[in-house]
Amino acid sequence: MHTIFYKYQGCGNDFILIDNRENNFSNTSVENIKKLCDRRFGIGADGLMLLQNKNGFDFEMHYYNADGNIGSMCGNGGRCIVSFAKYLGIIENETTFLAVDGSHYAKISADGNWVELKMIAVETIEEDGDALVLNTGSPHYVLQVDNLNTMDVFSEGKSIRYNSTYKNEGINVNFITLENEILNVRTYERGVEDETFACGTGATAAALAMAKIRQQTGKINTPIKVLGGDLKVTFQYDGTKFTDIFLCGPAQMVFKAEL
Repeated sequence: MHTIFYKYQGCGNDFILIDNRENNFSNTSVENIKKLCDRRFGIGADGLMLLQNKNGFDFEMHYYNADGNIGSMCGNGGRCIVSFAKYLGIIENETTFLAVDGSHYAKISADGNWVELKMIAVETIEEDGDALVLNTGSPHYVLQVDNLNTMDVFSEGKSIRYNSTYKNEGINVNFITLENEILNVRTYERGVEDETFACGTGATAAALAMAKIRQQTGKINTPIKVLGGDLKVTFQYDGTKFTDIFLCGPAQMVFKAEL
């Protein structure tokens, strides 16, 4: 069977998207998803998403990591699938869809290239040495460093992701530096098992962690620089709970092809 697929990217975080409202794509085995995401023997992507029908929602997002396994929430993937839904004519300027971590609301620009995605509220932030650990739809470890531009994110991130605390469930590892009120973030992603050009839930976690570190409260707007471009995270923080969290940034179709 021939399958039409679309390649999308959000700040270099790239995904294979398939319109599966007719349930025509059924081979979601670990081996097949991993092969499709392989950058040498397949299409190449950080993950694969299926857009499917869901009663009570505009659509449902099914996300698979590049290692072939079902993934937790992907923020940049969420923004890309919203852009995809607009392209397909399912939505216009806003949407409510279902993801693995629950319902998400999003707003999208008229051209479909800018998406503001509402993330889940966050109440719990734990400490692990100098790092902060929190869940923004996916689990994240956030550590402030001085040498972000030169550090070996792959090696340092992998060592944390596979240490005795996190090796069983895995964790995404974010290294951050604040420069001129811009939060610089680099992320080692579980499931991809490498540094990615951007991580949406990671950028969100970094922004929340930095607000806690700086003891900021109220309405907060955090510009973020990742390897693949610029994101923005806005939220409310009362000193205890983070609410009205929006991950904002570009989402663009790269190409359409047939598998």
